[in-house]
Amino acid sequence: MTGTALVRLAAGDFRDRVRRPVYAVTLLAAVALGRLAVPAADSRWAIIDVGGNRGVYNSAWVGTATALAGALWLTVGGFWVVRGGIVRDAAGRVGEILAATPLRTAGYLAAKFLANLLVLASMLGVLAGTALVLQLVRGEDRAVHPLALFGPFVLIALPLIAVTAAAAVLFDTVPPLRAGFGNVVWFVLSLALAIGGQSADAPLGGIGVQQATQSMVDALRRQQLPFGDGEFSLGLTQVPEPLHTFGWDGAQFSGGFLATRLAIVACAAALAVLPALWFGRFDPARNPGRTATATATARSVAEPAEPVAPAAPGPFEPFGALPPTAPVRAGTAFGRLLVGQTRILVQGVPWTWWAVTAALGAAALAVPLPLVTGLLLPALWLWPVLIWSRLGSQQVENGLEELLAAHPAPRLRLLADWASGVLLAAVAGLGPLLRMLVAGDAAGAAHWLAGALFVPALALGLGTAVRSHRPFQALYLPLWYLLVNQVRAVDFMGAVRTAGRPDGPSPLLVAALAAALLGAAVLAGAARRDVKR
Repeated sequence: MTGTALVRLAAGDFRDRVRRPVYAVTLLAAVALGRLAVPAADSRWAIIDVGGNRGVYNSAWVGTATALAGALWLTVGGFWVVRGGIVRDAAGRVGEILAATPLRTAGYLAAKFLANLLVLASMLGVLAGTALVLQLVRGEDRAVHPLALFGPFVLIALPLIAVTAAAAVLFDTVPPLRAGFGNVVWFVLSLALAIGGQSADAPLGGIGVQQATQSMVDALRRQQLPFGDGEFSLGLTQVPEPLHTFGWDGAQFSGGFLATRLAIVACAAALAVLPALWFGRFDPARNPGRTATATATARSVAEPAEPVAPAAPGPFEPFGALPPTAPVRAGTAFGRLLVGQTRILVQGVPWTWWAVTAALGAAALAVPLPLVTGLLLPALWLWPVLIWSRLGSQQVENGLEELLAAHPAPRLRLLADWASGVLLAAVAGLGPLLRMLVAGDAAGAAHWLAGALFVPALALGLGTAVRSHRPFQALYLPLWYLLVNQVRAVDFMGAVRTAGRPDGPSPLLVAALAAALLGAAVLAGAARRDVKR
């Protein structure tokens, strides 16, 4: 495969990716996170905290803080945007065409890696522009030094997104990791990368933050400013009081550091083409009997190019999908829809999933209340994330949208879809709720109810608007991670407590947000139907 052909294939894939709604959603989230990286001077939120201090908002500090925040977000959230390219080729029958060409497997994988890297780099470019705007808006130091401002995006963020781009290719070629389970695996791996990569002993310099942090500590010492224990914190945290400022003109990166960054990009490229050892490039001769399976998997991961017939229930699917055009009768319509939508939502869930849910729920009845609210309830409401992510998107991803368009009560069906998610939340969180009621924890029960309404509404709103299951997974997993790390501003279930009482947003506020998300889902569905008419 010539270099020109590889670039053309990557460019075509890039254009396809950036037109998808999930790209815009992730890009907006990255810009919002960039704003959090450079908060107002009196803010009690911080992305970088050096022993109670932050740098003056000059080019060096704004560029480094925004690049680090953006790199961490794109490593997690960007993965959901770029993954699925290979399985989309299988679902859209593009793979069959590619299999008949002289295209080499390594060349095809390299093109996918390059396309992924272009998508993530385009987001990084927007984030770099956001950093420039933030420096000027904050106004602490408006002298713009391009190398100090944009250098961290190239030296720190770009190698990380190259690893993300390669991981997306690798996951698409390993059958167990192609669908939602792979998203959860990558979330765990990316957290390990973000945390372990800050260590001085991390291979190849980790995420590239060590030289910058050492330079910050040296600057504090030179200026004889107090910096507590000198501990460096990277991540969204709430501080007891606004951080003190100090002057920092950026780190001087050594030649060895630059070599390690290039080595990371080279390793990422090698990781992307590694699946050529086993990936069949859609060739039936190399994958006998596996073409249909790969296509079916692709339909569960990517938006299909054409409608497909619903599959018959499998061995773990005791409930068949109810006919979506069943007659709607007054008085019984919602109940019938709720039963049908619940069956569709949980079909294919193995008995082992229910066994783990029951075991955790039973444990909640026997352990102290703080352990229930701080650990078991969050665990039980993380467990169904792959099931909740189907809300609002499974009809599109299974090619049933046109069939369901004939339903006489689309708003009622959407409401029943949300209610099935609420029912799943109630079943999963039943043990903690009973424990709170027995302990007389009325406030905790109110937060539990608000959370049970909110999570399915978030899944349905994103699924209906973006028409994919991935945005919910990309948003909910970091949200859950912040919650279990005691960030009370995002506590929608009453897990963060002070003196035994929930310390997060009011349950009424969380319920109102759930209602707003549900309303947005209804409006998005109605707008899409109007356009098709």
